[in-house]
Amino acid sequence: MAEPSKVIHVRNVGHEISENDLLQLFQPFGVISKLVMLRAKNQALLQMQDIPSAISALQFYANVQPSIRGRNVYVQFSSHQELTTMEQNAQGRGDEPNRILLLTVHHMLYPITVEVLHQVFSPYGFVEKIVTFQKSAGFQALIQYQVRQSAVEARTSLQGRNIYDGCCQLDIQFSNLDELQVNYNNDRSRDFTNPNLPSEQKGRSSHQPGYSDAGGMYPANGATSAAFSQMANAAAIADAFGGGLPPGISGTNDRCTVLVSNLNSDSIDEDKLFNLFSLYGNIVRIKLLRNKPDHALVQLGDGFQAELAVHFLKGAMLFGKQLEVNFSKHPNITQGADTHEYMNSNLNRFNRNAAKNYRYCCSPTRMIHLSTLPQDITEEDIVSHLEEHGTITNSKLFEMNGKKQALVQFETEEQATEALVCKHASSLGGSIVRISFSQLQEIRENS
Repeated sequence: MAEPSKVIHVRNVGHEISENDLLQLFQPFGVISKLVMLRAKNQALLQMQDIPSAISALQFYANVQPSIRGRNVYVQFSSHQELTTMEQNAQGRGDEPNRILLLTVHHMLYPITVEVLHQVFSPYGFVEKIVTFQKSAGFQALIQYQVRQSAVEARTSLQGRNIYDGCCQLDIQFSNLDELQVNYNNDRSRDFTNPNLPSEQKGRSSHQPGYSDAGGMYPANGATSAAFSQMANAAAIADAFGGGLPPGISGTNDRCTVLVSNLNSDSIDEDKLFNLFSLYGNIVRIKLLRNKPDHALVQLGDGFQAELAVHFLKGAMLFGKQLEVNFSKHPNITQGADTHEYMNSNLNRFNRNAAKNYRYCCSPTRMIHLSTLPQDITEEDIVSHLEEHGTITNSKLFEMNGKKQALVQFETEEQATEALVCKHASSLGGSIVRISFSQLQEIRENS
């Protein structure tokens, strides 16, 4: 354990936690002289006026778990005895005003371009330059104003606010750079004082010191807008997830195509993959790799939907194989004779009531839910339709809003997954059945 220090190290500081939240947590124990937010590491350093104050705080929180906005944070003495200028400038200048702002966008469900940022920040003064890039903290940007006061007003007004309802939250600090160098005018960087700069050529980097090449961000073409138009609005998505995304989902992924490997090539086909992956988003196209029969590419409607698929399906069992699901290096699947198109399929689940469908996203379970059943269906009909895929341990037919639905529980998750990929969109009693995983643990009489 570190020896007592005036400096307290705070971990698990989520992006929803503000400087003021941390101040309120520690102010009862004494005067706080310095606070540094380490956003890239989800941490903070906080310096009390003296060591006894810091000891009192840590002794109290040794017995009471500190929590901010529903998130547990963890505190300990820092190895620093004093916060120096270097630590304060590690992530930016903190509260020392500068005409260049460093901003991080959290919970990014929609793409953020230079035009979007210019629209948000220009009301506070003339914006000279904008550079966007991707770092470990997520999507970030540097915004240079003509005068420092404009940057101060923008930070005061916009800190912690969302660009869109329910998402794209701004975390703004003063940068420690003195001047931005912009070499290209495109969707990722712009010099508004020099409109004659060329657009960036493929494979070239702007070489701005202090940030990485932004070439891996959203493609500058109409495909992005088309893909994101398939999503429900951000506020509806946030509401569907109870105001926040599931643990492990960042909402910042921009890659729409996933690579699925370790497939059972004797049992799988494009339609079965569609049935499984359409649980997490609209499917654009699917391609089985002929030179690698146990591999396939699946392109979803947008990066958020692809992230859901990777998160919930990685490691799932299907046809005796454990699936490996990762983001592909290919931004999309090229149309061709060996690709199956699904963009206009009426079986895509997120064309209507998208927010409702996001609510049901989960990893495979032993329980499946069947809907759009014929009115005269029986429980025996349903069991007979599905029993070839595994041992059914329980089932229940019920009616909701005048429509027949059913729950079927298998012995294993793998059996339920097989039933779903094989029988979703199949015909039963003249109706096309829709199947999804249920998050219920067991079938109860009032289910």
